Amino acid sequence: QVQLAESGGGSVQAGGSLRLSCVVSGYNRYSMGWFRQAPGKEREGVAGIDRAGSTAYAGSVRGRFTISKDNVKNTLYLQMTSLKPEDTAMYYCAADSRLIAPLSWPSEYSYWGQGTQVTVSS
Repeated sequence: QVQLAESGGGSVQAGGSLRLSCVVSGYNRYSMGWFRQAPGKEREGVAGIDRAGSTAYAGSVRGRFTISKDNVKNTLYLQMTSLKPEDTAMYYCAADSRLIAPLSWPSEYSYWGQGTQVTVSS
């Protein structure tokens, strides 16, 4: 059974940094992504990485966030810098065993973590 567990969220001031981690149990050659959902808003893609290592970013985070994957540790990361209040949301990691394009729609991913909260204050 596949399980994803996020960590690393917290509260920071604008301009600060956080690194999110997502440990994946089991098979490690997944297409993976980070998504976020703010209260009252739809879940949106933040960054994705496919099985070949190609990445994609939402325009709102490009240049500030970096997604990476450690296949030995079965861990997905999201390094977030220059955080803004509008980055405040619950962040989720997602995975799928198929080769899907980075930052595909949430419905494309079969496995999800429980989420980790990121709060950025001004």
